Amino acid sequence: MLPTLLLSLVLTVSSSEAVTSADQAPEQPAAAASAAVDETQPVEVPPPTEKALQYHASGNILWAVEQAWSFLILIVLLATGLSARLRDWSQRIGRKWFFTLAVYFILFTIITSVVDLPRAYYVEFVRQHAYGLSNQTLQKWWTDTLTSLGVACVIGPLVIWVPYLLLRKSPTRWWLYSAVALIPFIIAGNLIAPIWIAPLFNRFEPMQDKALETRILALADRAGIDGSRVFQVNKSVDTKTLNAYVAGMFGTKRIVLWDTIIRRMNERELMFVMGHEMGHYALGHTWQLIALSSFTIMLSFYVAYRTAGAVLARYSARFGFASLSDIASLPLLLALTGVFSFVTTPFENAFTRHVEHEADRFGLEITQTNHSAAAAFVKLQTDVLGVPRPGLLYKIWRESHPPLGERIDFANDYHPWRSGQPLVYGDVFKR
Repeated sequence: MLPTLLLSLVLTVSSSEAVTSADQAPEQPAAAASAAVDETQPVEVPPPTEKALQYHASGNILWAVEQAWSFLILIVLLATGLSARLRDWSQRIGRKWFFTLAVYFILFTIITSVVDLPRAYYVEFVRQHAYGLSNQTLQKWWTDTLTSLGVACVIGPLVIWVPYLLLRKSPTRWWLYSAVALIPFIIAGNLIAPIWIAPLFNRFEPMQDKALETRILALADRAGIDGSRVFQVNKSVDTKTLNAYVAGMFGTKRIVLWDTIIRRMNERELMFVMGHEMGHYALGHTWQLIALSSFTIMLSFYVAYRTAGAVLARYSARFGFASLSDIASLPLLLALTGVFSFVTTPFENAFTRHVEHEADRFGLEITQTNHSAAAAFVKLQTDVLGVPRPGLLYKIWRESHPPLGERIDFANDYHPWRSGQPLVYGDVFKR
């Protein structure tokens, strides 16, 4: 949880709606679904099951607990002076400035991960199995958890030195310079994550269904995405989640399908999902999200800059440091930026919901398969134990995608091509 707070700032990789499946899916290849479908036939939004409502309610409680828990861990590290002691140990081990930062970050990451382990084990493993949403073995969970920890310990020091160097060099403008300096790291994260990080957890291989691969590449070509490669990944060893996405940038861009979605969806449904994901790339959503991330980093750093002085003036003796430029201030920096992030979450979610809605529009316009798109969303709702129309507070604070009920409605109702009206993204498509 806590070690990923910093890495999430740089690994802003575009992805689709990751959805889980509550039941085993029929083992049918997507390419086999070619039965005649009346794409003008609307699809009804199914009501949530009792199990889905239980999963939704308990998830809200766990989300609230996680917010408080992550903040409490940071406060304890500060109030007990443990962060300052970690700095002292790091200075004795690392000696030089950069190595002191690196050692501190690694120790900080290991300690917070161990403290958070019971929560992570319950949320990620026990609960998912209890609701029938996971295929993952305990050994695989441990392997992935330790791999994530290792990735954080390697990448974290390569990023953390930027703001701390600028804190030393420019105490009054570090928040601005840091936000700008981190942009290349965000871009690099998008470049390397698909080819170096994701394969650490699962096996990526060429598409086995070559006919399906040909259709996907043809759709990508029509969407203006050239030079892509198609991969499938064995996520069924971990989860019943369905996912497909376009990831990477420049020479690393790739189309990825999880083996679960290939088994679960028929060809028309799958092609709409791919059209949605290609829309993210064709419409420049990755760059928009990078810009949003950079702007959010700048504002959160500015809030930390404006508030840290008052906090340190009162508690520096207890904390064991008197300046943000001290690496011992990392828990304070994360706490202050975390509070700001919590307050701004509704605005960030509103933007990502807009992006996802436009990707839905793109997918509908390029495939013109309303019924299949709505049917795909119904499968997503059923499989994820989803609630199609959650409350307003849930939508504002937790929904990065439009609620599935709204997406089904849109898939049913949006069809300008039937009446000869112009398409919003018609100029993007290659003819």
